Amino acid sequence: MGMAGSGDVPAAGLRERKKAETRQALRKAAARLFREQGFARTTVADIVEAAGVSPRTFFRYFASKEDLLLPDLAEFFDRLEAELAGRPRAEPPLPALREAMLAVLQDGPRSTLVALVHPLEGTEEAVTDRLVHAFMRREERFAELLADRVPPGPDADLRASVAAMAALSATRAVIRTVRQRRRTAEVPVGAVARLLPTAFAVLAEPGAQA
Repeated sequence: MGMAGSGDVPAAGLRERKKAETRQALRKAAARLFREQGFARTTVADIVEAAGVSPRTFFRYFASKEDLLLPDLAEFFDRLEAELAGRPRAEPPLPALREAMLAVLQDGPRSTLVALVHPLEGTEEAVTDRLVHAFMRREERFAELLADRVPPGPDADLRASVAAMAALSATRAVIRTVRQRRRTAEVPVGAVARLLPTAFAVLAEPGAQA
């Protein structure tokens, strides 16, 4: 039993490494094809041929080629949830979510941020759609995480939902602003983290409470 158990760990590790390598191969192949022939002209068949895997293997990792535009988006939001859950309980909703977001922007998956701020030509609309849908899917979860940070009362659930939606909308506004500025000047990816506190400050301005 002891020998079999000790052999299970390396085998499991090997499987996970193989999965990671396959996922990375698909990401690299897709990124290269998107650059060379455009997103619209690239098919799943093109991607699997370039990566040297079967279509069946592709769909074990990604539901569509659109998923490869923001391949680490789920990890990005998972990290954000974890950071938010770890913030001090006495911290108000918006500051807590702002600091959690800044932490993920600093140390989280960079490929997602690059794709959001510097989308490949012809992919901006698709990238934006996926981001919006991802935010919508996560709004309820973030509202739950903020629920114990709002003042108690009959409308506490509403306050938490508004805070979550406002914070995520502010983040989207920052990304859109950086993209717009890139049309006339060189803007680094780090501009998102620099502008985020300003966007959250707008939410706290007196006029925003009207």
